Amino acid sequence: MANTDSVKVRVLSLNCWGIRYLSKQCPQRYAMIGDMLCKEEHDIVLLQEVWSEKDYLSLKKKLVCSHPHSHYFKSGVIGSGLAIFSIHRIHDTFLFRYSLNGYPYMAHHGDWFGGKAVGMAVLNIGSLTANVYVTHLHAEYCRDKDSYLPHRVVQAWELQQFIRHTSAGADMVILGGDLNMHPEDLGNRLLRSYTGLQDAYLETAKFDGCEDGMTLIADNPFINKKELCPFEKGIRIDYILFKGSTKTDIYCDYMSTTKGSIPNHPFPYSDHEALTAGLRLETHTLTQSDRQPKIKDSAAGKLAALVDIVTEARTEVKVGLHCAEGMRYTATRTGVMGLALLVLELAIAAVPWLALGTEQPFPRTSFYLLAALCFAILLTTFMLYIFYTMELKALQGAEDQMRLAVGSLQEKLRGFPLAQPHNAPRRPPEGHEPSALAPEE
Repeated sequence: MANTDSVKVRVLSLNCWGIRYLSKQCPQRYAMIGDMLCKEEHDIVLLQEVWSEKDYLSLKKKLVCSHPHSHYFKSGVIGSGLAIFSIHRIHDTFLFRYSLNGYPYMAHHGDWFGGKAVGMAVLNIGSLTANVYVTHLHAEYCRDKDSYLPHRVVQAWELQQFIRHTSAGADMVILGGDLNMHPEDLGNRLLRSYTGLQDAYLETAKFDGCEDGMTLIADNPFINKKELCPFEKGIRIDYILFKGSTKTDIYCDYMSTTKGSIPNHPFPYSDHEALTAGLRLETHTLTQSDRQPKIKDSAAGKLAALVDIVTEARTEVKVGLHCAEGMRYTATRTGVMGLALLVLELAIAAVPWLALGTEQPFPRTSFYLLAALCFAILLTTFMLYIFYTMELKALQGAEDQMRLAVGSLQEKLRGFPLAQPHNAPRRPPEGHEPSALAPEE
């Protein structure tokens, strides 16, 4: 290799918890976040839960000098909540909305109204093209009985697909956001294994922050400790992930998180902790010897592990399919009962008209109330039937894609020669860990 150059990039990711009129001290916290971003001089800022565009515009006005380039991703009823600020010019943006995102009748959770998505911005950092992604996945409200797990797995599947298909020509990839998944959760393993993204917390040479890199901690005054059970101290669900290319190697020199309280302030920036990663980019030109084919002994093992992960994800999606089918059947049955009740009511109402020569008192009020109830049942069940049908289609589509992916991975795996016991495995050079699906060089 020759002509090695080094560039440093500071990245911040923060879930702002910016629900106007509902989140505690929301205006004051946005003011604190703006002041912090002006002073810290991050190169790239990835924000989640900026639900009000007014709050985004307020931050944009405040950061016009320190971060002149920004973009707000709009989606759903109240927006995606995603925003990016950068000192580098943003050349292109794109938003992909997840096909599944909770249930509209679970209004107290609110995820469905938020239009969860992944936003992409294409930046030029020097001579390098960087694809920067910011996302926020569906929340986990109950660890033991997580009814949203199939939705979150499908979101992770769509996220890795979106990143792989849009970053092919990029020199580097950065993903930041609230994934709402623990480090070893299925969706997290699926995302990192399929894309080859590296976790900044696991790769950093120096760390300063909460224990085990936790980003939702019990010591934060905005956190209800009961919601963290059975994790008494906290959990790690916010991430900064990165990946280089054949042209660029990326290293995480340091990483830090806030620790609940903020010096000289009565409360923290958010209920989540802010993450900062110091990345070092080393670019190089490939010599002829670098272009020669290389044997990747670890690729077969990675493919085998990826087959297991995708198979596990496919099983979880099938569980979601079974539940959705059951709920659609329940909605259909309830609708049929409502229709039968309406027909019965009409039949009873027709009796006085059929009784020739006799006058029967007709309870109009009761008739109208019962008719209104029947129509409400029919309308509700019809809308639920449509929603569950859409959910089934999305789950079936994801399951079909996973089935094809497993077949493709198994075919690739059969192309690898069997490992010989006496051959010691050789590790690739540091900084060149290939993705499981990376093409052979």
